[in-house]
Order: sequence, then C-alpha cells, then structure tokens
Amino acid sequence: MEDHIQNPRTTCVVIGGQGFIGRFLVLRLLQLGNWIVRIADSSPSLHVEEKSLVFDAVSDGRASYFQVDVRDKSQLVRAVDGSTVVFVFESSDASQCDPYGSYKFIILGAKNVINACRECRVKRLIYNSSADVFFDGFHHIRKGDETMPYPWKYTDMLTEMKAQAEALVLSANNHDDLLTCVVRPSNVFGPSDTHLIEAMVNQANSVWAKFLLGNGDSLSDFTYVENVAHAHVCAAEALTSQNLSVAGKAFFITNLEPRNYWEFVSRIYEVLGYQRPSIRVPPKIVNFILPVVRWMRHNLESETEISDRLASVQFIIESSLYTRTFNCSAATEHIKYSPVVSMEEGIALTVKSFSHLAKSSLRSKEYKFSEVSKAEEILGYGKVADILLWRDEMETFTCFLVTCGLFYWFFLTGRTYISSTAGLLLLATFFLIINSILPFNIFQKVALPCLAISESTVRNMLDTVASVWNEGLQIAKTLAQGEDWRLFLKAAMLAYFLKLLSHSLALLLGAVLVFAFTSFFIYEQYEDELDQAFRLTVIVAKSLLILLLRSLPLSITSSFSADDDIGQEHGRPALKE
Repeated sequence: MEDHIQNPRTTCVVIGGQGFIGRFLVLRLLQLGNWIVRIADSSPSLHVEEKSLVFDAVSDGRASYFQVDVRDKSQLVRAVDGSTVVFVFESSDASQCDPYGSYKFIILGAKNVINACRECRVKRLIYNSSADVFFDGFHHIRKGDETMPYPWKYTDMLTEMKAQAEALVLSANNHDDLLTCVVRPSNVFGPSDTHLIEAMVNQANSVWAKFLLGNGDSLSDFTYVENVAHAHVCAAEALTSQNLSVAGKAFFITNLEPRNYWEFVSRIYEVLGYQRPSIRVPPKIVNFILPVVRWMRHNLESETEISDRLASVQFIIESSLYTRTFNCSAATEHIKYSPVVSMEEGIALTVKSFSHLAKSSLRSKEYKFSEVSKAEEILGYGKVADILLWRDEMETFTCFLVTCGLFYWFFLTGRTYISSTAGLLLLATFFLIINSILPFNIFQKVALPCLAISESTVRNMLDTVASVWNEGLQIAKTLAQGEDWRLFLKAAMLAYFLKLLSHSLALLLGAVLVFAFTSFFIYEQYEDELDQAFRLTVIVAKSLLILLLRSLPLSITSSFSADDDIGQEHGRPALKE
C-alpha cells in the first residue's frame, strides 16, 4: 500500500535543490518533519552552513545529496530510485548556454526526468514552470487563467523551451501510474534572489535607475519564494488522493496582490536607501527600443554574456509596457493554495538579505574622498590632479580665472600672438617697476615661493630650446634641398592642418579649457554610472559589430579568414571576433 503523504518515511527528490526556489522547498519540507529529502543538483557537493537545518538533516539521515546532470538519465535513475515524489526545478546552467545547450538542459532534461520516474515507478511528479509561458510579447494578460492557449510565437527562446517542457510533463500524466502536475509562479522574488531582485539592486546605483519607462501604469503579479515552495507541497498533497482536477493540470501561483511594476521597484529602492525612478521615458520611445532589443537578442543567442544582459533589459521594458496578472482561483480551489507570506512581509525579508548593498550617504562620501578615484589616477595624483578635481576650491577657481584671462588676452582681443606676448611682457615690466618704487616688496607680502627658478632649471630649459632650434634648422635645410619627398609631404600636411586649425583654434582651446576644469570633476562624482554607461556602449557596439560581420557575404568573410591564415604564417596573430 502506498505511503500517505503524512507518513514520516515519505521520500522525495528535489531536482535543482541548490537553486533559488529549490533551496526554499528543501527547507520547507524539512521544517514539516514528515519527509526524507534527497537534494539533487549539478554541483559536485552540497553547500550548506554548519548548524543549519539542512546540515542537521544530512547528519541524522533525513536529507542526502546526489550530484545529478539532467542530461544523463542514468544519474537521474540513481537519484529517484525508491522515492515517491519528485520536484523539478530548472537548472541554473540552462540560461548560461547557447540555444542547443539550453535545449538539452530544459527539454531533454524534462524527458529524462519523466523516463527516470516511469522506470523507477515514482508516483508523483511536480514540475516548476513559469507564468510567462503565456506571454507572447505583444498583448496584455489581465487575470489570465489556465484556459488560455499557448502563444503561437514567443519572443524569448528560454520561455518557449519551458513551455515545451511543461507540455511534456503534463502529457506524461497517468502513464505507468505516474501522476504529474505543473506549478506556474509569476515573478518569483525573495532573499538571495539571483535574478529579479539582484538585477534591481545592481542597477539601483546606476544612472539607468533614474528612468521610469512608459506610463508607469502596468500591473504585474509577484510571488514570494516561500509561497512557491508552499504551492509545490500543496500540489504533492493534492496528487496523493489521485484527484482528477489536479493530475495532468497546471496552476498559476502568485501572492494574490498585483502591484504596479515601478511601484514594486521603487519600494525596493527606497528601503535600501536609493532614490525612486523620476525621469519618465515616453511610451513611444520605449516601444521603439523594445523591438531592437528583441532583434539583437534573437541574433545573439549564442553570445551568452550579451544575451543575458539583453534579457534583463527586455524584461524591464516588457514589465513597463504590459500588464501581466493571473487568476489563482484554480490553485486555491483544487490544491488548497493560499500565500503563507504577504507581499509586505516578503519585501521586508528580501530587502533585509540585501542590506549589505544598501546605500549610506555618509559611507558614500567617505569613499569618495578616502579612496583614490580613477580620475585622480588618470591625472597622475599631483598638483594638476588637485586643481582639476577642485580639491581646494579657491585655488582651482583662481587658476581657472588666470587661464581664462590668458585665453582672452591671446585669442579674443583681436591682436596677433606676437603683439599679445609683447603686451603681456610690458605689463609684467610695468608691475616690476611699480614694485621697486613702493616702500615695501609685494612678493614679501604675497607667499609665492615657486617664483624662484634654479640655475640648473634655466640651463636645462635653454638647452632644450637650443636643441629644438637646431633640429628645426636641420629640417629646414633638408626641405630646401628637395631630396626627401616623404619629409616634404609630412611638412605640407602639417602646414595645411595648421591652416585649417587656425580658423577654429580659439574655439578648440576654449572647449579644451572648459572640458579640463569640468569633465574630470564630473567623472569623479559619477564614476560608477559613467563606467556602466561605457560598458553598455561597448556591449552594444560589440553586438552590432558581430551582427555586421554575420551579415557580410561569405566571399568577404572568407577573405578575412584567408588574411588571418597568411598573417599566422608570417608570425602575426589571427583576428578574433
């Protein structure tokens, strides 16, 4: 006779038990006290803290660990043999592979799990899917229920594969006495979340966190991770009685509290001490960006790093534009599900786990001035760095005024450079004469110790000037002889460049002046944001370059390959994409 679900010796297997949701399900099963839990995952060993519930359970035999690769059915058979219930969660490796690798983890993995369960006479199989399997990327979902058909076409490859995997699990129901069920949570979040919340927190301190996309009126259903674990236990209990309304069915799981997406994001930001998004981007602009992101992601699926970043951007844009809420009445009625943790409590517990990433204005200011910034490193840590980074505001402002005065004197008065220099020397001479007439020495009143120039310094300066003069004279003689055409072309090009530059030299130097006294200071204040923007620009440029190379005719790309082969024969490194 089959063991009842309340029997303390009921054995279950949690495939993906070290993943985000899997860990919470393992904890809940052990807390209930009537399960023997086998944790199956791809990691070589079980990662648990000492004196934790899982550690104690492994010590007294209530839990055990199996290293399992879902692509290998024999490893699955070894893990599930002798168990009664199997819970399946997607492997974290699935999203880090190319399309074929993801197919083997998700779809082939689901087939292997089903076959292993049938071979070992497992009674119940509960598969964790996603509510997103019904989102086509173009239409709102408002209180969607289980009667909705699958979309004809998906914009996300991984979601399409998950839909195929859950269809395989549902179609395997009642074969070889195996009862199956699918749980579809929406936007799972919780402590140590490595997907939804981690992406939000990592973005919180960037310049992109200031933008609110769209009208900000779309609703989304979120589900706290403990409620998802509770739903899996409810499904396993409901399958015990071979309930026809549960076996072979799928159920949406949410917290039953739909939230505005940007209100949810702002709530996370505020508790961690960050500002709410305040700059609204019109829907027309967002609607233009979304197809571009989807197109780039579709064409760069094999580039996993770029594809992951684009997937995060796509999720944010879609959540901003489209409402996705689901009706959980079927789960409430048939598997007796109801949330055990409210949204407010779930948000508080989640943010607490990310408290080490909270923003502290005092710590932030101390960091700005105690740590060496990249801007200071670029400027060489010396007096120039102190001036351009406004360490002493009075000193920097004085230097700025003097530089502006010199710029005006030489470029904006309409005089030639020689007459401007002569005028400046005349003013200096007049100032020195006045200083000699006065009963006191101005230089003694004003501390200017740097005015003194050593004899060795003057000698070195004169040697440098003489060397440059002699070298210039030698070049002039060579040009006059007309024997070095390469030197002549260089001189002609330089002269032409100086002629072009003379028309806009004042404008160019003015821009350089303003840039020097502002850009380094701004970069130091917004170093992280600008670095992130630069990295994003590099990723976009790299993506476009890869797409451009892929669109080139085969004859051109083959010529590149031929050039690489020739280069390698002559000792040059090959070009890499």
